[in-house]
Amino acid sequence: MDWSILQLPEHLLTTAKACWLRTLLIEDDALTARAISETLVREGIECVWDAEAEAGLRHAATADFDVIIMDRMLPGMDGIAAIEQLRGSGIRKPVLMLSALGRAQHRVEGLDVGADDYLAKPFEPTELVARVRALHRRGAALANQPVIVHGDIEMHLKARTAYRAGQHLKLSPKEFDVLKLLMENAGQVVTRQMLLLRVWKLNFDPQTNVIDVNLVRLRRKLDEGFGQPWLETVRGKGYRLRPAHAN
Repeated sequence: MDWSILQLPEHLLTTAKACWLRTLLIEDDALTARAISETLVREGIECVWDAEAEAGLRHAATADFDVIIMDRMLPGMDGIAAIEQLRGSGIRKPVLMLSALGRAQHRVEGLDVGADDYLAKPFEPTELVARVRALHRRGAALANQPVIVHGDIEMHLKARTAYRAGQHLKLSPKEFDVLKLLMENAGQVVTRQMLLLRVWKLNFDPQTNVIDVNLVRLRRKLDEGFGQPWLETVRGKGYRLRPAHAN
């Protein structure tokens, strides 16, 4: 079930601005969802609504959205598990988590699993719109960024070159792609599933050690001789670049 600008009341169609930004709203409460949708449409932000996490995840995987807005307390699969699955499948669109749980520990939990922002209920509609716009700007800037920097690692995407502490890293094409994915998700776990899908373009595990071989080579080129290592293995989950403040 979804609402787009064409499905909203007639009075909104005459007052809404032209849509230039597309959002996916995953919210189980219909009244809240409708209020959010109407607020966004008035500001020229298209809103597609799903009431369950499973349906929202399917939508996120098959359609192009600029920002995903997700309630934390959803039936069946909650928002925390949904974001973990979203990130595990390689979807990097900015996520704004909404929740009645507004304590610091709750915000930390949401941000740690991959949410880009966290807004506690109740909230002002103008703040919701501002945060959605900010996430869209951030996501667009990252998508068009020719250089990615994390700590003393620097990647030039157009030239496909990488450096650590100013020293050129001689990476193979696959090693470059692996490092790029790790850089785009710095501080978060990159699973084997993400590596297979995004780097090797496979949606199944070929039961080979191709990932392990490339990660061993990348670790040697990236970390040996540079003091503190960046690349770490998260047992049973995958790999990650340590957060910049940890080195």
